[in-house]
Amino acid sequence: MKIKKGYALIIILFLLIAAAYFVKNLKGKSSTLNEEAKNFKVEDTTSITKIILSDKRNNKVTLKKTEKGWTVNDKYFARADAMSTLLYTIKMIDVKYPVPKSMKAGVLRIMSGIAIEAQIFAGSSLIKQYYIGHNTQDYEGTFMLLKNLDDDRNYDEPFVCYIPGFQGFLSVRYSADAEDWRSTTIINVVPPMLKSVEYKNMIIPDSSFKIELSDNNFKLINNKNQPESFNPIKVKQYLTYLQNLNANALLTHKEPHLVDSINRIQPFSKLILSFQNNQQREYRFYYKASDAGINSKYGIEYKYDPDILFIQYQDLVTNENETAIIQYYGFGKLFQNILYFK
Repeated sequence: MKIKKGYALIIILFLLIAAAYFVKNLKGKSSTLNEEAKNFKVEDTTSITKIILSDKRNNKVTLKKTEKGWTVNDKYFARADAMSTLLYTIKMIDVKYPVPKSMKAGVLRIMSGIAIEAQIFAGSSLIKQYYIGHNTQDYEGTFMLLKNLDDDRNYDEPFVCYIPGFQGFLSVRYSADAEDWRSTTIINVVPPMLKSVEYKNMIIPDSSFKIELSDNNFKLINNKNQPESFNPIKVKQYLTYLQNLNANALLTHKEPHLVDSINRIQPFSKLILSFQNNQQREYRFYYKASDAGINSKYGIEYKYDPDILFIQYQDLVTNENETAIIQYYGFGKLFQNILYFK
């Protein structure tokens, strides 16, 4: 009888030990899964070679690192500032807190309809994939869900994510619209690239001029094709104005009706750049009509907007015809007359 009781105690003790071991392992596994489910960041962003962003409206953009820089859909150069912001976000993103159980179903339901999918690659390997949802009510975080790449399934738990030290939400940094990523650079050339620079004033033709470049020598020619005397320093200064000229906004694909309206008016001036590789580009400038709001702001009855105008040109990389909004602040220095060079 005592022997039977001893066996029973041994069996019970064995079962208790087994149960404890099972519970411990279960907790450890659960803890590991919880840690993995909130590991959104990629520490080494220099290893990233491609990022694909897609949304529920069938927008998709592929950002790819090349020898010449990041590209958009293998067609356009990407905005350096936007790429820098995205890569910083990918590196610094962190979990602020897990979504409360009472909110989980609602958050996942909303995310299923609006979330942006981010796929991050190093070489040909997909190293991270997650979904960027809506923002919290205080706009201090963004709901996100990570995918388990080992079993190709989403983790169960969504999180509110943020960047430590940054106040605001993250969703805007993951736009799937290619137009948001395109470089806005319009003109960025240096003298060795050029054969000539011709400015045509369509309203006052006598103000037009042409600069011809040959090695380090210049010629200034008036609108009657006659040579003019000039100050070389002034010519060199003018040529520096052709660097880092950017658009405020590209209109070609976003505002087709406005582009059609611009096509029906005449430019007030043209800039023609002839390159050493025998390419040529023409930039046409158009006034933008002023309005009551602008005139009220300055207290002057302007006919044309004093701050912004329109430009049309053929892109040097894609050869597409583009229309954009630009500022006088950057481009106004190009609108000189021939007396500027005296």
